[in-house]
Amino acid sequence: GEEPHVLVLGAADPAQPYGAAAPWPRREGARSPSRVYGAQVVLVDGAPALYLERGGRGLLTFEGTDERDLRRAVAALAAWILGDRRRRASIERADGEPVFGTPLEGMLADAGFRTDLRGLVLRAA
Repeated sequence: GEEPHVLVLGAADPAQPYGAAAPWPRREGARSPSRVYGAQVVLVDGAPALYLERGGRGLLTFEGTDERDLRRAVAALAAWILGDRRRRASIERADGEPVFGTPLEGMLADAGFRTDLRGLVLRAA
């Protein structure tokens, strides 16, 4: 089949379709993504799959995203971080929980993040 279109956009970027007019998907009882400058959202075929909190320490997943699309989103996020020497992420939390032991831990490792004491780190060399 056709590969999905995966895009990393600033959460506050007016170009991204979950802009001011559209409500962010709500997450039950957990932190919800918000449109703050410095946060990133990864869209898979136009639907939000993954949200990187400002500061690069927390990831949020969007309900209804399957594992394959989540893997694609993580890979796209890794490529985005590596594309600019000023970008880095040190993921300590996934959906509000410590990242270690979550499904995202393995996906991040597969995408090139390395484990350190507090989380999974990626930065351009």
